[in-house]
Amino acid sequence: MKKLPSLSFWQMWNISFGFLGVQFGFALQNANVSRILSNLGADLHHLSLFWLAAPIMGLIIQPIVGWLSDKTWNRLGRRSPYILGGALISMAAMFIMPNAAIVTSFMAPVIFGAIMFALMDGSFNVTFQPFRALVADMLPDEQRNVGYSIQSFLINAGAVIGSILPYFLTNLLGVQNEAPDGQVPPSVIWSFYIGGSVLIISVIVTVLKTKEYPPKKFEEYNNITEEQKEEKTSFFQTLVSMPKTMIQLAVVQLFAWFALYLMWVYSTPAIAQHYWNTPIGDASSPAYNEAGNWVGIIFGAYSLFAAIYSIIMPRFAKATSRKFVYSFSLFCGAAGYISMYFFNNPNMLLLSMLGVGMAWAAILSMPFAILSSALPARKMGVYMGIFNFTIAGPQILSGLLGGNILKYAFNGHAIYILMLAGVSMLLGALTVFIVNDKKAE
Repeated sequence: MKKLPSLSFWQMWNISFGFLGVQFGFALQNANVSRILSNLGADLHHLSLFWLAAPIMGLIIQPIVGWLSDKTWNRLGRRSPYILGGALISMAAMFIMPNAAIVTSFMAPVIFGAIMFALMDGSFNVTFQPFRALVADMLPDEQRNVGYSIQSFLINAGAVIGSILPYFLTNLLGVQNEAPDGQVPPSVIWSFYIGGSVLIISVIVTVLKTKEYPPKKFEEYNNITEEQKEEKTSFFQTLVSMPKTMIQLAVVQLFAWFALYLMWVYSTPAIAQHYWNTPIGDASSPAYNEAGNWVGIIFGAYSLFAAIYSIIMPRFAKATSRKFVYSFSLFCGAAGYISMYFFNNPNMLLLSMLGVGMAWAAILSMPFAILSSALPARKMGVYMGIFNFTIAGPQILSGLLGGNILKYAFNGHAIYILMLAGVSMLLGALTVFIVNDKKAE
């Protein structure tokens, strides 16, 4: 059997370079969508329901894209057509969403903003899934820890820039950070313009620089026989025959992504209330917008810490194990969330973000490195897409429960939601040890 050839560092870099721009846009979304929707008139307790658009789009789109990309081959390759197509739609949605206030004559801006959010996140998902599968397609098993760690580094490098951009535009370039009720501040609008541009440029670099293996070579490298090629398996049969490792990882993912969703949705109101003493329900005061900019900074900080930790992780995993690194990192994330309640200075949140960043880096790489070793190469795309159920499902659950928990259990005090996220992340750290990390036959 021929073996997938080892690639150079820069070849592995180019495979994932487009993720830099995709995550640039995704970070802008994570740090600013709650703020945008609040500016457009969304109620605090309904924010988690608007955010359900993100996991629902991922739940629907990623398995379909994975299934299709496994069967695709054209001049651009197998995965690249979907990466490029998703990036083009993402760019358009990023340009339009923060300008939702222009549609007041025929639609409520908050509804139009929510539609654009769904379109933007859906197109992000079109690009996410093929990037995950592309690393597994192109790299032999012994290089995948490094390959996914490079991807994690690029993801977080893009996220750092995207998260701090509104703060940078406001404080260094003097772009206005406030807007009348029902409108989005210019600092956020220009951030989305810049993010959309970076997204498409970086994706084009990956598409032009990465030459995917044509079907014949791919089959030879992965020992795919004629019988396997002719095997007709329905999506349902593929779903029920998923490897046991995938089911075990789903338990960990449940707790980890439940926590992440709560952080993305509620960090701005939690920090505004706890550190800037804004009243519950405030979404337009100078203090609230200042807190929103600071959330962008600390989100950038956790992404920076994650990027640095991504460089260390492959050696850490080699010295210990992937499972140990995964569990330890989630534990640090849990400590980071819980610590946010006990600090009284917003600058101390940078220390909290060190733990969150370590968890985020591991979440972006370790489960995929473990999973790719347990999957058959000919079904890599569809299984990576199905694995997104374990990302989207916990977020949907979090979205359905988060608003009611905030309202009825925590009386609108959003800082307690972040403590709940810490408890969930801790449970994720403990369940890593049920995962079987062995290579597929």
